[in-house]
Amino acid sequence: MSFKEIDIKNLDGNFFNKIGKEWMLITAGNEQSFNTMTASWGGIGVLWGSNVSFAFIRQSRYTLEFVDKNEYYTLSFFGGDKMKELSFCGTNSGRDVDKVKETGLMPVFNENAPYFEQAQLVLVCRKKYQQTITPDSFIDKSLIDRWYSDNDWHEIFVGEIVKAIVKE
Repeated sequence: MSFKEIDIKNLDGNFFNKIGKEWMLITAGNEQSFNTMTASWGGIGVLWGSNVSFAFIRQSRYTLEFVDKNEYYTLSFFGGDKMKELSFCGTNSGRDVDKVKETGLMPVFNENAPYFEQAQLVLVCRKKYQQTITPDSFIDKSLIDRWYSDNDWHEIFVGEIVKAIVKE
């Protein structure tokens, strides 16, 4: 099955559901070395005159090393069809297991960052901004204990969406 590029303004769907309920894979690297992780936090919007994604990656995640080293990352959306596979990718580290082998997800390497053949929608993103979430930035301090009691802070990435591709 192949993919085709679409104008980002023609994207369908509710990204609250796509990200928060159906989840997505954040992937970076190249054919020689890459990693992916499941995310249920993030967003799509407009910032600095560009269509952007907002991706959140904990400092402990192996995928962070790949996003840090590369200019691009992808967000792959599966429409809820691969929850078992996404759950595996979210609870296992690529440091310890081969996520592709274990899940049967098939990587595609014809963009600036890998994505997966089974995806329904892929957003190719070029990093524009990165910042660490810190305790002093919280207005609602109760969020610190709830989400960061282990001090495993998120890195926030803002990436310009340079291409949207959908399964044909």
